[in-house]
Amino acid sequence: MNNPTFSEKELDRIGSYQIPGSYGSASVEQPKLNTPITPRENMLRVMRGEKPVWLPNMNRDTNLLCPDMMPDASARAFGGIDWFGVDWQYEPLTKAAMVRPGTRRLSDITKWEEELVFPDLMELDWEKDAKELYHMLPNDRFTYFVIYNGIFERTADLTSFEDAFCYLLEEPEALTAFYDRMIDWYIQLMKIARTYYRTDMILFHDDMGSQRSPFFSTEVFRELFVPQYQKLTRAAHDEGMYIAIHSCGNVRPHIPGFIEAGFDAWEGQEGTTDKDEIMETFGDRLVQLGNFEITGDLSDEEAADVIRRMIETRGRTGRCAYRIRDKRPVQGGLNLDDEMYRLSRIYYSREA
Repeated sequence: MNNPTFSEKELDRIGSYQIPGSYGSASVEQPKLNTPITPRENMLRVMRGEKPVWLPNMNRDTNLLCPDMMPDASARAFGGIDWFGVDWQYEPLTKAAMVRPGTRRLSDITKWEEELVFPDLMELDWEKDAKELYHMLPNDRFTYFVIYNGIFERTADLTSFEDAFCYLLEEPEALTAFYDRMIDWYIQLMKIARTYYRTDMILFHDDMGSQRSPFFSTEVFRELFVPQYQKLTRAAHDEGMYIAIHSCGNVRPHIPGFIEAGFDAWEGQEGTTDKDEIMETFGDRLVQLGNFEITGDLSDEEAADVIRRMIETRGRTGRCAYRIRDKRPVQGGLNLDDEMYRLSRIYYSREA
């Protein structure tokens, strides 16, 4: 596929993207570069398994969409009551929310039908929200819609982590019935995302691991979760969307299951798995998304070299997209977003 030679003029700012703010915050402005193709087309190349023109930057090249009016979005970000009545408490130290200690919405998984009311998604005016708050969303960038609280997370949120683990072993039939209903509800939400927000991809959150290992065995994962995810991914694909799973922790043993389930991509936590090995083993079947962190007392030149090595190893086949997170105690004058663009453009044009 034709990949033009890199020119420094591509880094010229030819405009800016105005990204909607959240929860009363001001909108964010991001630079629009003089790129050979649109950021959306470049990201679509990654998702289609084609070599991109540059390694996509998820901050610059994609629109993250999680409408404020969804109770899950507001509760998970700043605390409050989520869609299913769970009370979340904001923790300033971590700048995130957790289920308020002592909260229990569901007495037992076997009683979900009598104790839970599933929200009517069509009670919300999605068309009005999309027109009033997201009309400025750039259509030349790749748009992904975030769905928080996947089926395992939702089980733990409604009961407790301890009981959720017990249910996996002791109540597989009740869990399966509950997950059947939950997946149908999520599918309706995905269709809304496609219809009203022109979504290219769903990012479905379901954290499944600690720092050391998954929360449960691959046997449990394949029996209870893979069939449910297969229904979810088929529905997304039928709507013309890609679908990725966000799953933090060391979930390396579940990666083959993510592929079997039909996910197009995986967004995982940096530092808990060997992402180079995962890319080498599974990159032809699973796109890798997430943060790429620059840490330590590095000079600008050393930081750029870290990015270069990532592009030449993990990014070699162009099956990934990352947000650069500069976490150095002293940050220099080099724009690392620009540098990732420059280095990957040169590398991919050379490899084309």
